[in-house]
Amino acid sequence: MRRIVFILLTMLVVTASAQHARTESVLKLDWMFTRSANAHFAEVDYDDSDWQEVTVPHDWAISGPFDNNNDRQTVAIEQNGEQEATEKTGRTGSLPWTGTGYYRREFRVAHDAERVILNFDGAMSEPEVYVNGTKAGEWKYGYNAFNIDITPYIKKGSHHNVLAVKLRNLPESSRWYPGAGLYRPVTLIQTAAKAVDQWGIDMRTMSIDPSRHSAKVSVDVKLVGCDSADKVEVELCGTWGVQVAVKDGKVHAELDVTNVTYWSPEHPQLYPLKVRVKDAQGRVKDEVTRRVGIRTISYTAEHGFQLNEMTRKFRGVCLHHDLGMIGAAVSKAALVRQVELLKAMGCDAIRTAHNMPSQLQMDVCDSLGMLVMAESFDMWVYPKCKNGYCRFYNDWWQRDLENLVLANRLHPSIVMWSLGNEIPEQGDRKGTQMLQAMQDFVHQLDPTRACTSGMDRWDNVIASGFADALDIVGLNYRTFKYKTAYERLHQKFVLGSETASTISSRGVYKFPVVRADGKTYPDGQCSSYDLEACWWSNIPEDDWVLQDDNDWVIGEFVWTGFDYLGEPTPYDDRMNARSSYFGIFDLAGLPKDRYWLYRSHWNKNAETIHLLPHWTWPGREGEVTPVYCYTNYPSAELFVNGKSQGRISKRMDERVKPDGGRTVKENEPLIDRYRLRWNDVKYEPGEIRVVVYDANGVRRGESVCRTAGAPYKLVVSQQSLDEYHGHKTLKADGEDMAFFVVQAVDKDGNLCPEANQQINVHVSGAAEFKGMCNGDATSFEVFTQPTMKLFKGQLVVGVISNGHKGNAKISVESPGLRSASAKIKAK
Repeated sequence: MRRIVFILLTMLVVTASAQHARTESVLKLDWMFTRSANAHFAEVDYDDSDWQEVTVPHDWAISGPFDNNNDRQTVAIEQNGEQEATEKTGRTGSLPWTGTGYYRREFRVAHDAERVILNFDGAMSEPEVYVNGTKAGEWKYGYNAFNIDITPYIKKGSHHNVLAVKLRNLPESSRWYPGAGLYRPVTLIQTAAKAVDQWGIDMRTMSIDPSRHSAKVSVDVKLVGCDSADKVEVELCGTWGVQVAVKDGKVHAELDVTNVTYWSPEHPQLYPLKVRVKDAQGRVKDEVTRRVGIRTISYTAEHGFQLNEMTRKFRGVCLHHDLGMIGAAVSKAALVRQVELLKAMGCDAIRTAHNMPSQLQMDVCDSLGMLVMAESFDMWVYPKCKNGYCRFYNDWWQRDLENLVLANRLHPSIVMWSLGNEIPEQGDRKGTQMLQAMQDFVHQLDPTRACTSGMDRWDNVIASGFADALDIVGLNYRTFKYKTAYERLHQKFVLGSETASTISSRGVYKFPVVRADGKTYPDGQCSSYDLEACWWSNIPEDDWVLQDDNDWVIGEFVWTGFDYLGEPTPYDDRMNARSSYFGIFDLAGLPKDRYWLYRSHWNKNAETIHLLPHWTWPGREGEVTPVYCYTNYPSAELFVNGKSQGRISKRMDERVKPDGGRTVKENEPLIDRYRLRWNDVKYEPGEIRVVVYDANGVRRGESVCRTAGAPYKLVVSQQSLDEYHGHKTLKADGEDMAFFVVQAVDKDGNLCPEANQQINVHVSGAAEFKGMCNGDATSFEVFTQPTMKLFKGQLVVGVISNGHKGNAKISVESPGLRSASAKIKAK
């Protein structure tokens, strides 16, 4: 074990009169890791000198290599309607995440610490935790946070303590890439004997009065080691405070607060909530500060979903937990990037599909303003994959739900709990009983939030009573069943808990342009004309017409916001497909054309004018090459080399039939309610230009796309979309990240849309190379090496602070092209 160093402190509450000041210390550095160890790995004197030194969070599999033999599965994917088992090589990302991993590190505990807790925000998976050679605890579910009281096992003061963790990932235990290892933070918590229990604080907004900008809130605190002689002080914003006596190890306080800003995606105001524990002599024994939001939520037949007594509809996306090039290892900077890119599109909600979220992700959603559906499970008892959570459900579901709720209930961003995704038990009455037990249990822990579940077997959930038992009716796809659900179920509102699943590859366009389901191509890509879906899914317009024309549809969560590792539908049985095609952004975080389509519909505060496809088509001269414009304006005129192709308008009068039977699949004009399309344009090199007009016929803007010449040079710049906060500086903390887009352009600066040159990256100064990704779902190039081919002319490089202040330089080069560089300051 290497020498011990100071622990990074994320929170240190110091109180002069306290016997021991609470410390919450993230154990980030000085971990040792191996994939192979013997039975003595947890012993204090075990020699780990030949192990790899790593930083936690850590994903042991993301460096690859990609290999079709990694978790090769022969299965029938029931969710895709498959009846016969076939071989699947990329279902879980083709990365080496299965097997066993071991971690060790040393730590010290203060001599006056009376209670010591280890908090794991998630460990993939089945973690066994040892302290000084003794097993201190375990958990089963890799996505859940858990605490272990290690007080009986530690040595205080100058003594070294040894923490060892064993993790095991079985083959066929996931339907997507889960990551592997200590992929979320591990925190050491030290307190006095009298203390606030871990996750023991609950604050609820009981009511608001918008006319007075006031609210009534309640605060409940669970304590350890306290009796009726102790007192607890509760402060909100440092001005509204009460002192409450302890009763049965708990306290309850109610506060009237004024001049507050209610939390919302538009105004994500957070306030400090401080809880201070004092003994009978008035000495401070513990003090905890958490950031909270003041807001109310409700779901009713009359008003649908209301936030702060204002009706709104969810403009949401589903997100898997991997972060592309850095894998499952959670990163605040990468999460901030995701949320800011989504908000630039007009998105206001995230479903953590299909797993429990990290605390970092929820902190980001709180501070930047994202509504959240926090999901729990992808399966209960019936196995979607043979070694999945089904092995643990019966013994663990209560413990897992309890931790999910208690760990996350202070987050104002979370507005509903999801108890499962497409659970096979939804079709029988026993499943309904299981659902009811889970929902009742969650309501006991948190009566302020409603529960839902993503349902995909409509006839079955009606017959079993499953849909009627839920607080919120969540339908995955099945747009043709929305009207029936509204009419037959008592809730009288419907949520698109999972919608669209349109598939596309950034920068790829296929001809002829047709609306198609499950279509595949020899190159393993999908067309970005945004007209392709799976047999069970649809394109965006199917969802929008229902939401826009019916008050009782309360919004949607699109599958998915970003591409993710694994589930390469419709190429599940293709040998070299290893990531999804569903994303609005690709795996690199670059926007596909679909980004601009959703932005034109969702973002009411920004102008959107986007043309597709690109206009570099050697060999297609004279052939029909349809041109689309995604815009929030109602009409536009297209020009090809100055020649008008006609001025057209959106068909706002198109509606779905009352019986719900008329969909985009059956009636293409519904597409033209949201898109402007010139379907008969013939390609000729030069330029296409679109001029847009508002409802009064006033010209409002234009966009131009030109034919590119041969690749001439590289350009590199920080990623930026209009409302995304643009160029940033790095925090010199060893954790912050920045993302740079690399493009190949011609002599005039036009993007070369078919460029695929090999790019080499060098990072110097105050940052290090972290990873790179080009968004190609068929590429087996590893993310953690500084070389990769462009895909459709672009890729993204991630750099991370090395802890030093100063400038960092990112240099990119490729044989035959002029090189480029960019700088970023770390401070």
